[in-house]
Amino acid sequence: MTWRRMALLNDSSVKEFILLGLTQQPELQLPLFFLFLGIYVVSMVGNLGLIFLIVLNRHLHTPMYYFLFNLSFTDLCYSSVIIPKMLVSFLKQNIIAYADCMTQLFFFCFFVIDECYILTAMAYDRYAAICKPLLYQVTMSYQVCHSLTVGIYVMGFVGAMAHIVCMLRLTFCDGNIINHYVCDILPLLKLSCTSTTINEMVVFIVVGVNVTVPSLTIFISYTLILSSILGIRSAEGRSKAFSTCGSHVIAVSFFFGAAAFMYLKPSSASVEGDKISTIFYTIVGPMLNPFIYSIRNKDVHIALKKTLKRSMLT
Repeated sequence: MTWRRMALLNDSSVKEFILLGLTQQPELQLPLFFLFLGIYVVSMVGNLGLIFLIVLNRHLHTPMYYFLFNLSFTDLCYSSVIIPKMLVSFLKQNIIAYADCMTQLFFFCFFVIDECYILTAMAYDRYAAICKPLLYQVTMSYQVCHSLTVGIYVMGFVGAMAHIVCMLRLTFCDGNIINHYVCDILPLLKLSCTSTTINEMVVFIVVGVNVTVPSLTIFISYTLILSSILGIRSAEGRSKAFSTCGSHVIAVSFFFGAAAFMYLKPSSASVEGDKISTIFYTIVGPMLNPFIYSIRNKDVHIALKKTLKRSMLT
């Protein structure tokens, strides 16, 4: 029996939810609709553009860009899981069926956890490139990259399933108004008329593991990277090493900072604060990542010029 079928057979009296959206102020609905529509378009264009550049240019077929490809794919997917439904709430009452809500929650959790580990793999790749350059081809071989990618998506699946299975055991009696723009874990727990103790424990464990383990791995990787960079005598070499890591540090800080603020805080915290922090790591982050990794990246600039030149000649 699939989890979606389990959702359909759940004995909750609530068969659909109403997503209140980002704000209830009528004068802000239309401006916010166009703002987030613009963000979605920019996110789609940026991430799809980066994916096509990596696929079409052989000099980008390296471990670093392999993980960047997966990052762009993940950003593309979970932006599409959240923003289209969010836009509906700016125009009319946003009703979502129980099974659809559980589906959105599953993919939301799946792609967010994937992003945690993709960023971790990218940090490990930079560590291998800077600290062990002579062994880089072996350390980050195709087999290693493929195994890491499989592990990333398995972790995403396991984490998402843990949340969904625990959510499906809850009963929602009368309350069906979710004070959010997405079917997220914490807003749903507030509507349950049965005990959520197990769910809260699972949230703490799953989120704790999927934030703490990647954060520690990234911290250790960059501590070793910084130590190696400071040992480089050439100022040009140090500058080049810093530039390859700078964009990743920005993306990591942005994502993990907002995610930790959202989930590792007291349950009594403001709902409005939850919405704002969720926007940063699920909407703003995916829009900015293609630019963070491209603006000062010479390899991407060269790939873009080559691609544009080819398209003009055909």
